[in-house]
Amino acid sequence: MNKLIKPAAILASCLVLLSLYFFWPGRPVKVSIPEGAGAGKAAAELKRAGVIISSTWFRVLVKVTGTGKRLMPGEYALRERMSAEEALWRLTHSTYVSTVRVVIPEGWRMEQIAERLEANGVVPAAQFLELARAQNLEGYLFPSTYHLKKNMLPQEVVNLLKSEFDRQIVPLFSKGFSQGLDERKTLIIASIVEREAVDDSERPLIAAVYINRYRRGMPLEADPTTQYALGYWKKALTYKDLKFKSPYNTYVVGGLPPGPICNPGFSSIAATLSPANLDALYFVADRKGKHIFNSNFEDHKRAKRRVEQAAKDQQ
Repeated sequence: MNKLIKPAAILASCLVLLSLYFFWPGRPVKVSIPEGAGAGKAAAELKRAGVIISSTWFRVLVKVTGTGKRLMPGEYALRERMSAEEALWRLTHSTYVSTVRVVIPEGWRMEQIAERLEANGVVPAAQFLELARAQNLEGYLFPSTYHLKKNMLPQEVVNLLKSEFDRQIVPLFSKGFSQGLDERKTLIIASIVEREAVDDSERPLIAAVYINRYRRGMPLEADPTTQYALGYWKKALTYKDLKFKSPYNTYVVGGLPPGPICNPGFSSIAATLSPANLDALYFVADRKGKHIFNSNFEDHKRAKRRVEQAAKDQQ
């Protein structure tokens, strides 16, 4: 009989220990997993809040289970001293996250971002805009896909978009800037590139043109700056539009506009930091999604005439 009692006691002890490991009634805590957080960041947040004992074991579980890409950002209602296994399950099942998926496209101005946030119930557009304008954040509201809560505090949303900019773009800035440029100037030119480029391969070429014009003291004469000055993205600009008086309209003012004209993505910023080795000063859209680049103004005018004639021939 004693021989049977000992294994039973051991088994009972194991079950108690396992139940304590998986279901220990720890104090409730809230943990926020930021957008783009990997296993390391998530593990650090969980460990900091006292949810898990070992961040290393959590990272091992993520690797073994292959769930790294399934970690869901958002705010979680967890408890202290949870098992790493349960914590991982909670972070990989969206049913536990009250968030809405919001896509912020590259090249949007802050008004467009505000409208989309409001449409998704995240924050009132007016409140978001007031903060973004007060903090001069046009250009720093990083375009990406976010998982946001409904009815967030405006500053919380602003901080989240700006922190994504810091995470993805600040490391690029640490490598240095093109001659004559700094962080602000780079971001301004990148915002123009974002609005001009259609084909990704042309971003470094378009960046080179605007940098060349800036260095020579030539007017940028960039249509997107006029569109921004008008307050919306007007497609067909008129001669009157080009004369619109605004510090953002590079047809009427020299140098760079006072700030970015949109919120550029990673590719446009990277292209401006590493522009093509090109001496072109002009480009014209070929109406096929690309541009024709020239260093000489007469060649540029001939290219414009060819494009216009080709358009007429197709009518």
